[in-house]
Amino acid sequence: MIITKQNVEKLAWDKMDNLMPCIVQNALSGKVLMQGFMNQDALDKTLDTGLVTFFSRSKQRLWTKGEESGNSLNLVEITCDCDYDSILALVNPVGPTCHTGTETCWFDSKSPDVSFIAELEQVIASRKGADADSSYTAHLFSKGIKRIAQKVGEEGVETALAATVKDLDELKNESADLLYHLLVLLQASDLNLSDVVDVLKERHSK
Repeated sequence: MIITKQNVEKLAWDKMDNLMPCIVQNALSGKVLMQGFMNQDALDKTLDTGLVTFFSRSKQRLWTKGEESGNSLNLVEITCDCDYDSILALVNPVGPTCHTGTETCWFDSKSPDVSFIAELEQVIASRKGADADSSYTAHLFSKGIKRIAQKVGEEGVETALAATVKDLDELKNESADLLYHLLVLLQASDLNLSDVVDVLKERHSK
């Protein structure tokens, strides 16, 4: 269930002694960032402000993530599980989430492969407008969308040729080149991969 101001009371607050675990997940990369606890006041404030707010068990008060560090969690969507007794918050984080300065509190765990694509996309986006000599990506952006589109076409042909001759190592390398240049092309067009995924989701639902 997507949680709104209108259905907050449906959650199993009595069952959980008015304190529910809340898992925080990066809405783009899918990485699990942290776990905190919410009471109803914390959840209400999260919904009102769009900034994830917890109940601190040690300080016995509400605290909004980033209120001191500036590393806030901007809410995208918040849902509960099938038993109405735990919460999942999808967020766009500002800065590292963990108090140690790392992106996630589970910094020793292996991230899903798909999360690397999201990280790569962020790096590519950060190169827009950078000095052309600072990186290959910045150089590509400086050449304009026609040149970037040409590179996507070239890499697509090379990927297809590698598959045709069954050169698997070359196929992997050319596929990586194709995916990278496609991400650059999307950024140059003021789009991102999530826009493409939305199209795939729509097609899949039909």
